[in-house]
Amino acid sequence: MSEITLPAAGLAPADPSARFYVHEHHPEHGTMLGFWLYLMSDCLIFASLFAAYAVLGRNYAGGPSGAELFDLPLVAVNTSLLLLSSITYGFAMLEMQKGKMRATLVWLAVTGLLGAGFIGLELQEFVHLIHDGAGPQRSAFLTSFFALVGTHGLHVSFGIVWLLTLMAQVRKHGLTPENARRLMCLSMFWHFLDVVWIGVFTFVYLMGVLP
Repeated sequence: MSEITLPAAGLAPADPSARFYVHEHHPEHGTMLGFWLYLMSDCLIFASLFAAYAVLGRNYAGGPSGAELFDLPLVAVNTSLLLLSSITYGFAMLEMQKGKMRATLVWLAVTGLLGAGFIGLELQEFVHLIHDGAGPQRSAFLTSFFALVGTHGLHVSFGIVWLLTLMAQVRKHGLTPENARRLMCLSMFWHFLDVVWIGVFTFVYLMGVLP
Protein backbone atom coordinates (compact mmCIF):
# COMPACT_ATOMS: atom_id res chain seq x y z
CA MET A 1 0.00 0.00 0.00
CA SER A 2 1.42 3.38 -1.02
CA GLU A 3 0.70 6.70 0.70
CA ILE A 4 0.39 9.80 -1.53
CA THR A 5 0.04 13.43 -0.40
CA LEU A 6 -0.75 16.15 -2.93
CA PRO A 7 0.01 19.71 -1.70
CA ALA A 8 -1.52 22.53 -3.73
CA ALA A 9 0.87 24.46 -5.95
CA GLY A 10 2.39 27.51 -4.22
CA LEU A 11 0.70 26.73 -0.90
CA ALA A 12 1.90 25.33 2.38
CA PRO A 13 2.26 21.57 2.67
CA ALA A 14 -1.06 19.81 2.75
CA ASP A 15 -2.67 18.80 5.99
CA PRO A 16 -1.66 15.28 7.01
CA SER A 17 -5.31 14.27 6.86
CA ALA A 18 -5.46 15.23 3.17
CA ARG A 19 -4.06 11.94 1.97
CA PHE A 20 -5.30 9.02 -0.01
CA TYR A 21 -3.93 5.52 -0.32
CA VAL A 22 -3.23 3.35 -3.33
CA HIS A 23 -3.58 -0.38 -2.78
CA GLU A 24 -1.17 -2.32 -5.00
CA HIS A 25 -2.86 -5.55 -5.94
CA HIS A 26 -0.70 -8.66 -6.34
CA PRO A 27 -2.52 -11.91 -7.21
CA GLU A 28 -2.03 -14.44 -4.44
CA HIS A 29 -0.92 -17.21 -6.77
CA GLY A 30 0.36 -15.07 -9.66
CA THR A 31 4.03 -15.90 -9.10
CA MET A 32 3.42 -19.65 -8.94
CA LEU A 33 1.23 -19.59 -12.04
CA GLY A 34 3.87 -17.65 -13.95
CA PHE A 35 6.57 -20.07 -12.87
CA TRP A 36 4.50 -23.08 -13.93
CA LEU A 37 4.17 -21.48 -17.36
CA TYR A 38 7.95 -21.06 -17.46
CA LEU A 39 8.46 -24.73 -16.58
CA MET A 40 6.09 -25.72 -19.37
CA SER A 41 8.20 -23.73 -21.84
CA ASP A 42 11.29 -25.51 -20.52
CA CYS A 43 9.51 -28.81 -21.09
CA LEU A 44 9.12 -27.87 -24.75
CA ILE A 45 12.84 -27.06 -25.01
CA PHE A 46 13.91 -30.39 -23.56
CA ALA A 47 11.28 -32.28 -25.56
CA SER A 48 12.78 -30.79 -28.73
CA LEU A 49 16.30 -31.79 -27.65
CA PHE A 50 15.19 -35.33 -26.81
CA ALA A 51 13.47 -35.56 -30.19
CA ALA A 52 16.63 -34.37 -31.96
CA TYR A 53 18.70 -36.95 -30.09
CA ALA A 54 16.18 -39.68 -30.98
CA VAL A 55 16.62 -38.84 -34.67
CA LEU A 56 20.40 -38.25 -34.66
CA GLY A 57 21.56 -40.52 -31.85
CA ARG A 58 22.64 -43.35 -34.17
CA ASN A 59 24.36 -41.19 -36.79
CA TYR A 60 27.99 -41.79 -35.85
CA ALA A 61 29.54 -40.73 -39.19
CA GLY A 62 32.23 -43.38 -38.76
CA GLY A 63 33.09 -42.04 -35.32
CA PRO A 64 32.74 -43.54 -31.84
CA SER A 65 29.40 -44.65 -30.45
CA GLY A 66 28.00 -44.20 -26.99
CA ALA A 67 29.08 -47.70 -26.01
CA GLU A 68 32.70 -46.70 -26.74
CA LEU A 69 32.54 -43.31 -25.02
CA PHE A 70 30.25 -43.44 -22.00
CA ASP A 71 31.68 -44.21 -18.56
CA LEU A 72 28.57 -45.56 -16.85
CA PRO A 73 30.06 -45.81 -13.31
CA LEU A 74 31.01 -42.12 -13.47
CA VAL A 75 27.59 -41.17 -14.81
CA ALA A 76 25.95 -43.24 -12.05
CA VAL A 77 27.90 -41.29 -9.41
CA ASN A 78 26.87 -38.05 -11.10
CA THR A 79 23.25 -39.14 -11.12
CA SER A 80 23.43 -40.00 -7.43
CA LEU A 81 24.74 -36.52 -6.62
CA LEU A 82 21.84 -34.84 -8.39
CA LEU A 83 19.21 -37.13 -6.87
CA LEU A 84 20.68 -36.60 -3.39
CA SER A 85 20.57 -32.84 -3.96
CA SER A 86 16.84 -33.14 -4.58
CA ILE A 87 16.42 -34.92 -1.24
CA THR A 88 18.48 -32.33 0.64
CA TYR A 89 16.43 -29.53 -0.93
CA GLY A 90 13.34 -31.29 0.38
CA PHE A 91 14.88 -31.22 3.87
CA ALA A 92 15.50 -27.48 3.43
CA MET A 93 11.83 -26.93 2.60
CA LEU A 94 10.76 -28.90 5.68
CA GLU A 95 12.98 -26.74 7.88
CA MET A 96 11.63 -23.63 6.19
CA GLN A 97 8.08 -24.65 7.08
CA LYS A 98 9.19 -24.99 10.71
CA GLY A 99 10.64 -21.48 10.60
CA LYS A 100 14.21 -22.63 11.26
CA MET A 101 16.38 -20.29 9.21
CA ARG A 102 19.78 -21.71 10.17
CA ALA A 103 18.80 -25.31 9.38
CA THR A 104 17.24 -24.17 6.11
CA LEU A 105 20.48 -22.48 5.09
CA VAL A 106 22.54 -25.55 6.02
CA TRP A 107 20.45 -27.85 3.82
CA LEU A 108 20.49 -25.32 0.99
CA ALA A 109 24.29 -25.19 1.23
CA VAL A 110 24.48 -29.00 1.05
CA THR A 111 22.20 -28.92 -2.00
CA GLY A 112 24.46 -26.37 -3.67
CA LEU A 113 27.57 -28.45 -2.98
CA LEU A 114 25.96 -31.56 -4.46
CA GLY A 115 24.87 -29.57 -7.50
CA ALA A 116 28.39 -28.19 -7.91
CA GLY A 117 29.77 -31.73 -7.71
CA PHE A 118 27.36 -32.78 -10.46
CA ILE A 119 28.52 -29.93 -12.70
CA GLY A 120 32.17 -30.70 -11.96
CA LEU A 121 31.84 -34.34 -13.04
CA GLU A 122 29.88 -33.34 -16.13
CA LEU A 123 32.58 -30.87 -17.16
CA GLN A 124 35.19 -33.56 -16.56
CA GLU A 125 33.27 -35.87 -18.91
CA PHE A 126 33.04 -33.18 -21.59
CA VAL A 127 36.75 -32.34 -21.36
CA HIS A 128 37.65 -36.03 -21.63
CA LEU A 129 35.43 -36.51 -24.70
CA ILE A 130 36.79 -33.43 -26.48
CA HIS A 131 40.37 -34.42 -25.63
CA ASP A 132 39.73 -37.82 -27.26
CA GLY A 133 38.48 -36.14 -30.45
CA ALA A 134 34.81 -36.76 -29.69
CA GLY A 135 33.67 -33.14 -29.68
CA PRO A 136 30.26 -31.91 -30.84
CA GLN A 137 31.51 -31.37 -34.39
CA ARG A 138 32.57 -35.02 -34.82
CA SER A 139 29.15 -36.45 -35.68
CA ALA A 140 25.43 -35.78 -35.50
CA PHE A 141 25.26 -38.16 -32.54
CA LEU A 142 27.77 -36.10 -30.56
CA THR A 143 26.18 -32.80 -31.61
CA SER A 144 22.80 -33.88 -30.24
CA PHE A 145 24.46 -35.38 -27.14
CA PHE A 146 26.34 -32.20 -26.23
CA ALA A 147 23.25 -30.07 -26.96
CA LEU A 148 20.97 -32.11 -24.68
CA VAL A 149 23.36 -32.79 -21.80
CA GLY A 150 24.95 -29.33 -22.03
CA THR A 151 21.57 -27.56 -21.90
CA HIS A 152 20.68 -29.52 -18.78
CA GLY A 153 24.03 -28.61 -17.24
CA LEU A 154 23.44 -24.92 -17.97
CA HIS A 155 20.09 -25.15 -16.18
CA VAL A 156 21.72 -26.75 -13.14
CA SER A 157 24.40 -24.03 -13.13
CA PHE A 158 21.71 -21.35 -13.24
CA GLY A 159 19.91 -23.14 -10.41
CA ILE A 160 23.05 -23.02 -8.26
CA VAL A 161 23.42 -19.26 -8.86
CA TRP A 162 19.74 -18.80 -8.00
CA LEU A 163 20.19 -20.90 -4.85
CA LEU A 164 23.17 -18.82 -3.68
CA THR A 165 21.20 -15.62 -4.29
CA LEU A 166 18.28 -16.91 -2.23
CA MET A 167 20.62 -17.97 0.57
CA ALA A 168 21.90 -14.40 0.76
CA GLN A 169 18.32 -13.08 0.77
CA VAL A 170 17.24 -15.47 3.53
CA ARG A 171 20.31 -14.63 5.63
CA LYS A 172 19.59 -10.91 5.28
CA HIS A 173 15.78 -10.78 5.52
CA GLY A 174 14.84 -14.10 7.10
CA LEU A 175 12.13 -16.54 6.05
CA THR A 176 9.67 -13.90 4.89
CA PRO A 177 6.62 -14.92 2.81
CA GLU A 178 8.38 -13.53 -0.28
CA ASN A 179 11.50 -15.62 0.32
CA ALA A 180 9.38 -18.68 1.06
CA ARG A 181 7.63 -18.23 -2.28
CA ARG A 182 10.97 -17.89 -4.08
CA LEU A 183 12.32 -21.01 -2.38
CA MET A 184 9.22 -22.90 -3.48
CA CYS A 185 9.75 -21.82 -7.09
CA LEU A 186 13.38 -22.95 -6.97
CA SER A 187 12.24 -26.24 -5.45
CA MET A 188 9.99 -26.91 -8.44
CA PHE A 189 12.81 -25.95 -10.81
CA TRP A 190 15.33 -28.21 -9.06
CA HIS A 191 13.02 -31.24 -8.98
CA PHE A 192 12.13 -30.62 -12.62
CA LEU A 193 15.83 -30.86 -13.52
CA ASP A 194 16.05 -34.15 -11.62
CA VAL A 195 13.20 -35.59 -13.66
CA VAL A 196 14.82 -34.42 -16.89
CA TRP A 197 18.14 -35.98 -15.86
CA ILE A 198 16.49 -39.34 -15.17
CA GLY A 199 15.30 -39.20 -18.77
CA VAL A 200 18.80 -38.27 -19.97
CA PHE A 201 20.42 -41.05 -17.94
CA THR A 202 17.98 -43.66 -19.25
CA PHE A 203 17.53 -42.53 -22.85
CA VAL A 204 21.07 -41.30 -23.58
CA TYR A 205 23.46 -43.24 -21.37
CA LEU A 206 21.78 -46.59 -20.62
CA MET A 207 20.30 -47.02 -24.08
CA GLY A 208 23.47 -45.56 -25.62
CA VAL A 209 25.63 -48.45 -24.45
CA LEU A 210 23.31 -51.01 -26.05
CA PRO A 211 24.54 -52.49 -29.33
